[in-house]
Parts: sequence; C-alpha cells; structure tokens
Amino acid sequence: MREVVLDTETTGLEPGEGHRVVEIGALELVHRVPTGKSWHSYMNPERDMPLDAYRIHELSEDFLKDKPRFAEIAKAFLAFIGDAPLVIHNAPFDAAFLNAELARLDLPPLAGERLVDTLEMARRRFQGAPNNLNALCDRFGIDKSDRTVHGALIDCSLLAEVYLHLTGGRQPGLAFQAAPGAGAEEGKRQGGRAFRPPRPHAPTPEELAAHKAFIAGLKDPVWLE
Repeated sequence: MREVVLDTETTGLEPGEGHRVVEIGALELVHRVPTGKSWHSYMNPERDMPLDAYRIHELSEDFLKDKPRFAEIAKAFLAFIGDAPLVIHNAPFDAAFLNAELARLDLPPLAGERLVDTLEMARRRFQGAPNNLNALCDRFGIDKSDRTVHGALIDCSLLAEVYLHLTGGRQPGLAFQAAPGAGAEEGKRQGGRAFRPPRPHAPTPEELAAHKAFIAGLKDPVWLE
C-alpha cells in the first residue's frame, strides 16, 4: 500500500488570519517503508515572516523571496501525493493550511478521510504523555540529531520512523521465533509462549520392537495387505 508522509512549515498558526505555507515536504512509503522517493519545495508566501515563526524554522523573508509561489508548485505537489493516504503529525493543522492554498486556486481540498493523524494515534497509545515529534523520537529511540530546527523533509523522515513504531514495526502483527537454542528471555515470543524446539520424531529401537509385537498379535491387519 502506498502512503505519503507529509509536513509543512508556515508563517503562523491560522490560515484564516492570512498565514501561508512556506515549505512542504513529502515522503513516499510502500507498506510503511520509505521507498527513497520524496518531494520538497520552499514557497514565497507573498507576505512577511513573523519572528515567532522564524524562530521555529529559520526561513526568512529574504531566503523565500525568490522561491516559487504555491500556484507554481501545486500541480507537481498534487501529482506526487496522488490519491494516497497522507500521514501527518497533527493533520488538521497542515490540512487546513494546504486546503486554504488549494482554495485560492479553486482546486478541490484534501479529503478528510485520507488523513492519517499520527498525533491522535500517539495520544490514544500514550495518554497523558508528551506526544510531539521530539518526544516520540525519544520514546522510540530514533536519532533526531539532524533536527536542529523544524524542516519539512527532515520531519517527514523522522515521522516515517515514528509511524512505523506506532503501527507495530517493520512487520506489523508478525513475530519471528528465535533460532533453536535461544533462551526464553532473549527469544521472540508469539502468543505469549517462548520458542521450544520440537521433540525428536524418529522411533527408538525399543519402540519399533514393541510396535512389531503389537502388530503380530492382531488378526489380519489391513495395512499389511
């Protein structure tokens, strides 16, 4: 199954207040594993960059002034995501901004049913605990040392690993048994039982002799015909 991990950076918190998207990152997954295909673009928001937003992603007005506008990248962006489910951390936030950008171009919005909100997944699993991306990376032992500031493509890469953990690892629902000789504590468990090597099935000489004597005492056994 193809899915796309998606992240945006913006000029603020509310698209209804005139804030715009300034960066989009998208990363392709197939069966929840990154394929190596990604899509990324910075955008000129056609407005100023508030200091609070700059402190988060460090994308300045000067850096963005020669970047394409959303209208110029919309076709390529929509082609990359196609009709795949969109894996987003705090999906309502990113979707609201992207749908505001699409509305300016009279394009259909991203349908709510295709959004996979990893923040909501984490909140259900880790109730009462911090569930931002940094906290989840720490919880799952994911290296986030490259995330010195928020960046859409870096965050997509980290979120892809988080999503894998939230959905059960590289083989969801499948646990491999340990090799023969592995201890119960170090072996993988399935159904709550540790790996136990099978008993030998070859009969002993004593068992063969006993079976032969048993057959000899039967009257016309059909399997000897």
